[in-house]
Amino acid sequence: MSKEKEKEKEIEIEDGSVEEPILNEEENAEKSENSEYSENSDSSEEEKDPLEAAQEENAKLRDQLLRTIAEFENYKKRTLKEKTELILNGGEKTITAVLPVLDDFERAIADKNEDAAAIKEGMELIFHKFVKTLEGLGVKKIETDDADFDVDYHEAIAMVPGMGDDKKGKVIDCVQTGYMLNDKVIRHAKVAVGQ
Repeated sequence: MSKEKEKEKEIEIEDGSVEEPILNEEENAEKSENSEYSENSDSSEEEKDPLEAAQEENAKLRDQLLRTIAEFENYKKRTLKEKTELILNGGEKTITAVLPVLDDFERAIADKNEDAAAIKEGMELIFHKFVKTLEGLGVKKIETDDADFDVDYHEAIAMVPGMGDDKKGKVIDCVQTGYMLNDKVIRHAKVAVGQ
C-alpha cells in the first residue's frame, strides 16, 4: 500500500488516538453484511430451540410435581400420627378431671367412721362433685320429670295404661338416666310412658 492510501485510511487525532480507517463503498457494504450475519447468529444463539425450551419447562414442572407429592405424603403421615395420638390420649382430659373424685372415694373407703349419717353425707358430697366434674366436661343429664316422650332423647321400655288423658304420651317414670355430651345424646333415658 502506498503512503497516501494509508493516510486516507487512518487519520491521527491530536491526542494520539487512531480513528477508524475510512473505507470505500465496497468495503463498507461487505462490513455491514458481516455485522448483520454476526447479529443474526448472536440472536439465534440467544433464542433457544422450542424443543429444548419445552423440555426444560417439562423438567421444571416435573420437579414441582414431585415436590408437591412428597409434601402431601408428609402431610398425610403427620395427620395420621396426630389422629392416632388423639385417639390414644384423647381421654386424658376426662381422666384428669375424674381423678380428684377417685381420690375422694379412696379417702371415704379408708375412713373408719361407723356413723351412717356421716358416710351418707360424704357420699353425697362426692356424688355432687362428680356431677359438677361431668358438667365441666360437657355432660348433661336428660331431664325426664313431666316431659313429653321424645324418641330423640327417650327410650320407652314400658307403656303404663289407665293414667288418664293428661299423662298420655308423657314420661311417667325414669328407669335409667340418659346423658348428652355437648348436645349429642350419648345414652337415651329409659322411661315408662303413659298410654
